[in-house]
Amino acid sequence: MSYLITELEKALSQVIDPDFDKDIVSLRMVEDMNVTGQVFSFTLVLTTPACPLKDQFKADVERAVASVYPDLSVELNFTSRVTTPRQENQDMLKGIRNILLVSSGKGGVGKTTVAVNLAVALGQSGAKVGLLDADIHGPSIPTMLGATSEKPGMIQDGTKYKMIPVQKFGIQVLSMGMLVDPKQPLIFRGPMQSSALKQLMLDVEWGELDYLIIDLPPGTGDIHLSLAQQFPVTGALVVTSPQQVSVSDTRKSIEMFNGQQTKVPIVGIVENMSWFTPEDHPTEKYYIFGSGGGNELAEEYNLPLLAQIPIVLGLDQRSDQGIPAVLNRNPEMSQYFKQMAQSVAQHIAILNAKETVLA
Repeated sequence: MSYLITELEKALSQVIDPDFDKDIVSLRMVEDMNVTGQVFSFTLVLTTPACPLKDQFKADVERAVASVYPDLSVELNFTSRVTTPRQENQDMLKGIRNILLVSSGKGGVGKTTVAVNLAVALGQSGAKVGLLDADIHGPSIPTMLGATSEKPGMIQDGTKYKMIPVQKFGIQVLSMGMLVDPKQPLIFRGPMQSSALKQLMLDVEWGELDYLIIDLPPGTGDIHLSLAQQFPVTGALVVTSPQQVSVSDTRKSIEMFNGQQTKVPIVGIVENMSWFTPEDHPTEKYYIFGSGGGNELAEEYNLPLLAQIPIVLGLDQRSDQGIPAVLNRNPEMSQYFKQMAQSVAQHIAILNAKETVLA
């Protein structure tokens, strides 16, 4: 039996993970190998439950096993251990493996829509996800998740109290909009914003999270700087729309993250409002805001364009009613956000691998 397992392991070492350009055995992705009768079973450990390569891995594994033992059938089980760039001695927010900032150069490009649907899609895939609304002055996540009347709980931790995030659609959610009267404007100066943000980050019982998605306010300001300098951020996701006015402002956001004061790795770019598609005609595309803005930024800064998200009238209306678009039962409509979540998770894993090598 040990000889058989050894030979099968050699066969699996021919299966390459295209993200890391290494075989799955040397990457320690193969666990619990066993042969019972004519069935070879093992567990493949992915870097994220949202991995888009599952079907490819399955086909490659079956081909590799058949090349040495054609009579064996393969029972492949998937599990995941989400990677992190953090060092073991980093105690701040220790249970959170990845902090992802969702940013845009200007308002009105659908950044919050992207953040909400990314968080829900990752949660639906099996990841443990938190979503923090860092737009102190204009929190809109409670509306988009149908949680305007919900409040965080409280728990005592030693001599202080911590907030318990609201549970919604399988993710943990916290927003300033859940703590104040929604009709009451918040008039905070810069230092007060940073202080409020720090409380929303640290005075919270987040528990163990694979991803904490933070929806930033538009532009570049105190909130962005405080997060980049004070917290162990994995990377940033930059959202734009196709128009040149959006592209121009998005450059400033990219330059901010690339700057000496922040140095936050950029995971990639998402182009929102790429075209208009009627819900009852999902194959039709109308480029009402022009085209090519996301590609232009991706090429200019050598960044991946991770998704292009269309405007779909029915989905946008339901978002206002607190139903994330990714939960739409029509696969033609929800696929854009599901594929975006897979691409984002995939590129976070690639980024983490690079950070580990550099460390």
